[in-house]
Amino acid sequence: MIREMNKEEIPACVRVIRSSFMTVAEELGFTEENAPRFTAYATTDERLFYQAEVEKRPMYVYSSNDEILGYYSLSKQSETEWELNNLCVLPEHRHEGIGDKLLQDAFARVKELGGKKLNIGIVEENKRLRAWYESKGFLHIGTKKFDFFPFTCGYMEKQL
Repeated sequence: MIREMNKEEIPACVRVIRSSFMTVAEELGFTEENAPRFTAYATTDERLFYQAEVEKRPMYVYSSNDEILGYYSLSKQSETEWELNNLCVLPEHRHEGIGDKLLQDAFARVKELGGKKLNIGIVEENKRLRAWYESKGFLHIGTKKFDFFPFTCGYMEKQL
């Protein structure tokens, strides 16, 4: 079931995010030393609380039997554009269709909020993830290299 996150669930969501993004870090050789701002290392209870309370980001969880298995949040970029943040599924629950359900939910919610476009940033070197988003209708629109990341950021968008 997908529903809005309760603020008391922030620590559980942080665990889901960090665990999910850690598999990418391990696969691509990111460490806390060479990529301290990567999601697997930078996500904290305080950061998520700030995003929820100050930035007022809509946050959603996929739960089953009272356990949070997946998460995503949205951030408003303009009246018609939203960014999808930290869509993730616990590694042991991947390939069960949860990510697809979360993404379809994000499409519906952005439309409800008046959005016409959904943007996302990814690790460009994660070819499997890029192909997954492309299979869901996202178009690759560019890349950018930041000095503080040992990878290239890829940018994608989907018209809704």
